[in-house]
Amino acid sequence: MAKLRQAHVLSLEGIRNLPLPELEQLVRSSGYFRQKAQRLKGFVEFVDAKYEASLERMFATPTHVLRAELLMQKGIGMETADSILLYAGLHPVFVVDAYTRRIFERHGMVNASAKYDEIRLLVEQALLNESLPDGPIVARSRPAVHPRSTMSTAQQTIRTRVYNEMHGLLVQVGKHYCDKSRPNCDECPLRELLSTRQSARLRAAGRD
Repeated sequence: MAKLRQAHVLSLEGIRNLPLPELEQLVRSSGYFRQKAQRLKGFVEFVDAKYEASLERMFATPTHVLRAELLMQKGIGMETADSILLYAGLHPVFVVDAYTRRIFERHGMVNASAKYDEIRLLVEQALLNESLPDGPIVARSRPAVHPRSTMSTAQQTIRTRVYNEMHGLLVQVGKHYCDKSRPNCDECPLRELLSTRQSARLRAAGRD
């Protein structure tokens, strides 16, 4: 993302006009760079053809319709589609990632066979009555790495803000405490929600 931004091509127009080999080099550090470059080109072609090259028009589409359309695009799975909807389009859809699934499984909220949409709907239902204080939520201890985008400063619904914040909190717990192989349950902010039996099992697994 930083390299695309530095090259001034982090836009539909930029990706559309950039030769594929050059786009591949810019996304090389993300892995599978040839495939990802092709997927980016394909996404731009989709927006051009379906929505006359307008992200605003695309994101004005009803959530369930746009989600289905995104999932039909090559290389876009459920997590990617929902990330586009929530973070770029400000649609009220919760994003389920590996961190969310791991935390929920370890706390006995879902089992290992739970489907993506089963977890997504579980979270969305649980957060129906949640709200956040007015105004932007700012982590003052973290410096901004780039100016906030037009999308990130746009007016959000209560539901979108709640899903955005909850997903961010789960990512932080997953990255810093709920490690895949060595969970740090003693310092985890969710430790009080973990049963003694579950905690002992995770500690034992981390020592193996």
